[in-house]
Amino acid sequence: MTTLMFILGIVLFAVGLLASIAWHELGHLSTAKLFGIRVPQYMVGFGPTIWSRNKGETEYGIKAVPFGGYIRMIGMFPPGPDGRLEARSTSPWRGMIEDARAQSFEELHPGDETRLFYTRKPWKRVIVMFAGPFMNLILAAVLFLTVLMGFGIQQQTTTVSSVSPCVIAQTENRDTCKASDPESPAAAAGMKAGDKIVSFGGVRTQEWDTLSDLIRDSAGKQVPIVVERDGKEVTLQAQIATNRVVKKDAAGSYVQGQYVKAGFLGFSAATGVVKQDLGESVTWMGDRVGDAVDSLIALPSKVPALWDAAFGDGERQPDSPMGIVGAARVSGEIATLDIPPSQQLATFVFLLAGFNLSLFLFNMLPLLPLDGGHIAGALWESLRRFTARVLRRPDPGPFDVAKLMPVAYVVAGIFICFTLLVLVADVVNPVRIS
Repeated sequence: MTTLMFILGIVLFAVGLLASIAWHELGHLSTAKLFGIRVPQYMVGFGPTIWSRNKGETEYGIKAVPFGGYIRMIGMFPPGPDGRLEARSTSPWRGMIEDARAQSFEELHPGDETRLFYTRKPWKRVIVMFAGPFMNLILAAVLFLTVLMGFGIQQQTTTVSSVSPCVIAQTENRDTCKASDPESPAAAAGMKAGDKIVSFGGVRTQEWDTLSDLIRDSAGKQVPIVVERDGKEVTLQAQIATNRVVKKDAAGSYVQGQYVKAGFLGFSAATGVVKQDLGESVTWMGDRVGDAVDSLIALPSKVPALWDAAFGDGERQPDSPMGIVGAARVSGEIATLDIPPSQQLATFVFLLAGFNLSLFLFNMLPLLPLDGGHIAGALWESLRRFTARVLRRPDPGPFDVAKLMPVAYVVAGIFICFTLLVLVADVVNPVRIS
């Protein structure tokens, strides 16, 4: 049964992946057609075509390898300086440029001269190329909101899980009390496991972060604490101690390895699934976008550890880069977790949302052959033409993005090597969630 559920989780991820790719390409397709650009093909996947259907002037299909997708627009690159496709050159770099230019003019039909991608104004080309990643961003936001507001997320609550019998500095590597350790304020006040703190120092709160900050700011004070116990509210009096505790940053996250002196009550908060309101959900998503950007920037620095995990005896870190195979494996593990089905579904939706957020950020990198590279080219063309108008110079014409194809091949080669490295690591030393 466990194996069956694992396979089901992988299949579910594959379906979600295909849907995400199709949704991405739909953004490109719809805006391209909106601006009158002819699109001969809309494909989900790469490799041999396993199904296709012609509708109007576009062939829609699914290919065998579900690791991406594309739409083919005619005239992605402008012709050569003479207005025609340039002749072949013996230079390998020039050959790359001319091959890309020739491919962009494949399937050119009579009357298509006015339907070429490069002939559209730069702002229209930006919209067409941005629409794909933007669709992933929209999908990520919808999926995140579905989980946050519909299912809820696991987080600390104001309910007491256990009471510490004494005060132990968090810098000390022990969890047993010594005779010299003072009694914890929570134990001295008569707090019990199962109590739900509803008020601290006259401030009513249902959020752990708020309660934690109130406790930290009350060192040395006598504070009334109202708890809900057996359906009744009971008021306790606690003399808040001063202790060395883990530091919090401006976002309220714990900073491991750094400690400060602050108020200490002495209890462990229970965790539970808590639904978020719209404001909390938006704040949470904003934090995750920031985390994702930081992870993308730090990606090169993680390559040595990833190599060691793939080909050495290094441990695979929980925040290690993970590819499609790794994500599919995690999806299979989610299906086998001993948690309620609703939380299994919520965790899977979280995984798919994170994948779409990563697709958005990755595709926005200003490098060819990514969407961000084409966006950068259109913006540069717009700047050149604007500068020429201001300086009353001749219009420089379209920016020839095809000249950047040698760079695009180098970038693509780096991406392929990195993808293969992640693939090996995902197979021999995968990231695990259980």
